[in-house]
Amino acid sequence: MAPQKLYAGAKLREMRTRLTLTQKDFAAKLGVSLPYLNQMENNNRPVSTTVVLALAQEFGLDVTELSSGDSERLVSDMREALADPVFADDAPPLADLRLTASNAPALARAFLELHRAYRQTHERLASLDEALGREDSRIQASPWEEVRDFFHYCDNYIDAVDRAAEHFAGGADSRSAAISTLRDLGVTVKEVEMDSLRHYDATNRTLQLSNRATPQTQVFQLLLQVALLRQNKLLEATLDFARFNSAEARAIAKIGLANYFAGAALMPYGRFLAAARDCRHDLELLATRFGASIEQVAHRLSTLQRPGSKGIPFFFVRVDQAGTITKRHSATRLQFARFGGACPLWNVHRAFETPGRFLRQLAETPDGIRYISLARDVSKSGGSFGSPVRRYAIALGCELRHADAIVYADNMDVDNESAYEPIGISCRICERQHCHQRSVPPLERKLTINTDTRGVLPYEVS
Repeated sequence: MAPQKLYAGAKLREMRTRLTLTQKDFAAKLGVSLPYLNQMENNNRPVSTTVVLALAQEFGLDVTELSSGDSERLVSDMREALADPVFADDAPPLADLRLTASNAPALARAFLELHRAYRQTHERLASLDEALGREDSRIQASPWEEVRDFFHYCDNYIDAVDRAAEHFAGGADSRSAAISTLRDLGVTVKEVEMDSLRHYDATNRTLQLSNRATPQTQVFQLLLQVALLRQNKLLEATLDFARFNSAEARAIAKIGLANYFAGAALMPYGRFLAAARDCRHDLELLATRFGASIEQVAHRLSTLQRPGSKGIPFFFVRVDQAGTITKRHSATRLQFARFGGACPLWNVHRAFETPGRFLRQLAETPDGIRYISLARDVSKSGGSFGSPVRRYAIALGCELRHADAIVYADNMDVDNESAYEPIGISCRICERQHCHQRSVPPLERKLTINTDTRGVLPYEVS
């Protein structure tokens, strides 16, 4: 089989712009002619092996970034947006979407932003009685979705924050290091009886933690407070770079970055990556070793995308009991629906039926890529009798080619074709013809309706 050609024009342009180099200077450093560079930047020619080596040697580029998942994410997100009935008669073919994602990613993101604004306008009109007469009734991007997309397109890895957390952690016990740091900052830490997990009184310099919280949660909240106080300048600089559209989005993102710091300090990149490889990504062993919860470990595994020292590309998702995705990230080619829930055939939905157990699944997406998926329920107690229990399910997975490095793949029948369950992203962009769980017809497929015959679905997909 001939090697796949690498087209990365957008990446080359982005790198050249970041280095403030002209095309002529950039071509000279790469050892190619100006017309050749121009053709590569416009995806008229693939990136040659010579150029890849020059990028690594001259600029220290992690060459795996040239084929990162940005294009796949954009294609997946555009397909989902185009599944909207408003595009029913005008949806472009998949090939056009791939060209747009690779050649004009800024245009693709602008289209997604426009579609998001359209959806929000539609939803606001659906509840017009609530919006009428309000001063804040202007249409604007949802702060929550804006922050979600920020982390999504950063590959869920924030290098400066991750490295600062790793430096802070050193080799010390996380709880002791956090309390010592807060003490140096003049903050008193107390455990008290309260419903909130954490409360910081800036006036009295007092941090209160709930004595109902688990030890893992208490340590995480301590580290989060360290991030907000000691790393405030770094967090603010990162937020300035992100250029959020509202104060609400910036505030949500700051909490997200503080959470990121806490997770990275609890599970420092180098030590955690080495431990994960050593135990073949056994979540329970890692949770015990780092004093973290199963969910924290699974989420951290999905962030190990540091250039030059990448871990296995995982996807991570959390869903509630209604099937709505509350957290999502994928460093794999599998992408999640931006709106709504996940494929009902996915094992993450069955995790609620078997509390306390890991469920394993071999799955195949419509593009023929095979994955191993691990799912488990996560219950979060309120800490007292009568307090509500929050129940979620999480899933962590990777492409089957990494199975040897995953303990959960042991003894699975990976060579059996029938062992792979057919999963998708969402029904409107899933092209499977005979799915018994399909809720709506797929995009770009003609339907045949036979009034004399009824199968699993009331129509047949061409």
